Amino acid sequence: MKPYTALIKSDAEPVLVREGFAWGALILGPFWLAAHRAWIASGIVLAAYVLIAVLVPEPAGTVVACGLGFILGFTGNDLRRWALEQRGYLLFHVIMAASMDDAFVRLLTDRPDLAARFRQGLA
Repeated sequence: MKPYTALIKSDAEPVLVREGFAWGALILGPFWLAAHRAWIASGIVLAAYVLIAVLVPEPAGTVVACGLGFILGFTGNDLRRWALEQRGYLLFHVIMAASMDDAFVRLLTDRPDLAARFRQGLA
């Protein structure tokens, strides 16, 4: 079972964000954040990588950049949630499920009004 955070907004589909380490954030850094529309965090991280490349001499620069990558891996999903909250999403609750699909089904079971809204959108 994996924990997922459900964030809802009145005029948009709910978003589920998996808790835990984000391998995509570790490997792709600011590009992973940009793909998840965390623009501010992506810009800050990209600027940090540029500053590390310019100001920190090698081989320390590589070590510092790898350290930043690991920090992003641990905080990437938190930055995603922060970006969603900045766009007006509200934290609904944490769902334990085996997969993202199971978590979505549990969310719609807990919130029948969301399920009704999706049925209207499908019609």
